[in-house]
Amino acid sequence: MFKHTRAAQILVVILLTAAAFLLVRSGIYGWTIFALLPVAAGALGVWITSPTSGGRAAMVGGATVLASSLLFLLIGLEGMICILMAAPLTVPLGVIGGLLAYRTMSSKAASQGMMALLLLPPATLTWDVTVPPQEFAVQTQLEIDASPEQVWPHVIRFSELPEPEEWFFRAGLAYPKRARIEGTGAGAIRYCEFSTGPFVEPIEVWDEPHLLRFRVTANPAPMEEWSPYRQVIPKHLHGYLVSKRGQFRLTALDTGRTRLEGTTWYQHGLWPAEYWRWWSDAIIHRIHLRVLNHIRTLAETM
Repeated sequence: MFKHTRAAQILVVILLTAAAFLLVRSGIYGWTIFALLPVAAGALGVWITSPTSGGRAAMVGGATVLASSLLFLLIGLEGMICILMAAPLTVPLGVIGGLLAYRTMSSKAASQGMMALLLLPPATLTWDVTVPPQEFAVQTQLEIDASPEQVWPHVIRFSELPEPEEWFFRAGLAYPKRARIEGTGAGAIRYCEFSTGPFVEPIEVWDEPHLLRFRVTANPAPMEEWSPYRQVIPKHLHGYLVSKRGQFRLTALDTGRTRLEGTTWYQHGLWPAEYWRWWSDAIIHRIHLRVLNHIRTLAETM
């Protein structure tokens, strides 16, 4: 019985490792890799180590997932930023997997449970591959002590921003540096240059000095991953967090001030969508604030 159990454990380790490796290499970042595999990894850790209490099982489950994530950092498939962002989701799921395995500690029940988990990937992979990304919107606003006519020139283009002080930008998240525009009116091309490259923004609506609306036809990488290796470029850096369109709306207030609203419509190909939206909304809001505050400074010092 022991030999059969050990053989089954080795087989499951190989299958889970291969599945995780193939998903990361192919860029399928969904329910399978962020939910199913952490539960399975946590359960596998408990199945192998046979902890003597529920508390130990929970620790083993979470530690197994964390160690597995760091393995991708060590072999150069992922960067630290992505691992840290995923950890609040994957580590608790590893704990749940460990506790579920602890409740079925007999070899037969544990083996049946692990094999049942291995039957789920076809269903979750079907979702990950076929369901189209959702589109989300982030809006940020502030007031400027200047008229819309004074603010408008700094909306369509703005000078070099100071280097960011926020730790998340300094850690590698992309941040805006300057904006320039070629032409005027609808059809002009605006370039919002980030630390990782430019967003290309053809203007659709030029209602001076009230509304500037544009499409986004090119997106730079959302971050520069931190890694012990010289350069790591995981799949999620291209084609996953995608800005689709944006706008600036200027509203004259009775006080002579201007309310400036920045809105970005975007989508990402990561699941669970609501979890990753929490991160992406927060990041985009911080980017908006960096731009809007700079525009306010320029308009109020003219």
